[in-house]
Amino acid sequence: MREISFDTETTGLNPRDGDRLVEIGGVELINHIPTGNSYHVYINPQRDMPEGAFRVHGLSQEFLSDKPLFAHVADEFLEFVGDATLVIHNAAFDMGFINMELERAGRRLIAQTQVLDTLEIARRKHPSGPNSLDALCSRYGIDNSRRVKHGALLDAEILAEVYLELIGGRQKGLGLMPEEEETASQSVSSEPGELGSFNARPRPAPIERPVGAGEVEAHKAFIEGMGEDAIWAKYGS
Repeated sequence: MREISFDTETTGLNPRDGDRLVEIGGVELINHIPTGNSYHVYINPQRDMPEGAFRVHGLSQEFLSDKPLFAHVADEFLEFVGDATLVIHNAAFDMGFINMELERAGRRLIAQTQVLDTLEIARRKHPSGPNSLDALCSRYGIDNSRRVKHGALLDAEILAEVYLELIGGRQKGLGLMPEEEETASQSVSSEPGELGSFNARPRPAPIERPVGAGEVEAHKAFIEGMGEDAIWAKYGS
């Protein structure tokens, strides 16, 4: 399963009022594991940068003036996305800008069915909130100290960690032993397609029988009544 943790930066809040995309960041996940592949681009919005937006992401009109137009990167963006699910925090905001820019460029829009909103997941899981990206980082102990200002790729990387926590945690193993022991007991092959080996530890104490002595004797009598050819007789009690 391929997913992309995704974020954007913009000139403002409303694409229908003339605000535009200025940055896109995406981090690829395969079966919930980051692959190291990412997509990042700055975009010339062909307009001024409002002071409020500049304070959020620090991208000036001057810095963006020599960056490509969205129409020039639309095809490579869609190729990177493919049919992957876009994992977005507050998806309605980002997808409003993405589909507006795709529409302007005459490209296919991305359907809502291809989008997963982590804000909705967080609200269901933590109904009392808060559920901002920073608040979720604090809740899950995720280091977001690099997030001095918003940045699409950095936020996509942080969101990938938050998303994995929201769907069950970044658990490496089955949680049956301390991480140090679990690591020592496994030999992971560095060759793709090969399975590592796992050496099970002996049980520290035998499992107690869940039935009483009377029930054991009754079971034996029942088996004896089935005759010598009963399959149970081959395995004893």
